[in-house]
Amino acid sequence: MSLQPDNLAGAPTASCSSIGAGQDEFAPEERAVLLKLAHESILSALEHREISLTPPSPHLAEPRGAFTTIYCHGLLRGCVGYVLPVISLYRTVAETARAAAFEDTRFSPVTLEEAPEMEVSLSILSLLKAINPDEVEIGLHGLVVSDGKRRGLLLPQVPVEHQWDRVTFIEQTCHKAGLPHDAWQKGATLEAFTAEVFGDRETR
Repeated sequence: MSLQPDNLAGAPTASCSSIGAGQDEFAPEERAVLLKLAHESILSALEHREISLTPPSPHLAEPRGAFTTIYCHGLLRGCVGYVLPVISLYRTVAETARAAAFEDTRFSPVTLEEAPEMEVSLSILSLLKAINPDEVEIGLHGLVVSDGKRRGLLLPQVPVEHQWDRVTFIEQTCHKAGLPHDAWQKGATLEAFTAEVFGDRETR
């Protein structure tokens, strides 16, 4: 399975926690468990110790795609995720947290000194569904554009943070895939997902 870095994830904002498909799926207690897991996964790697990756509940054992984004002093420090639901959400959060901290090639690996200053934001993805371009809603949908072996993904909060309109959002997702901006009009596949986004700032 491949971990995918997201290079357009912006800083967390108050609006991020409301992005998704309506009612929140994850209770405050579940959010707290997942955020604690992300931090503990990174810290345990730095301290060379093992942690349990057994999901504590059936809900968190469900296969889901998710992205973990790390910030340090308000600046992006790493963002990596699984698009497809290949393993349990609990393990996905643990693995993507470590990958964001140590494997996002745009940044140097997180250090033990930085760990206490880190802020984590999680984006839990719904299943991908084909969508018509005119059905894309800013602030609700994340997008995946694919054509052959090229594939690009942008999370729902990205166009909100960059103040993009619908067409710009689709074009930028094409750009993320390494495709021409008008690839969505020339046969590229357009799929959408929703994301429940929450982070350390919202749970304090």
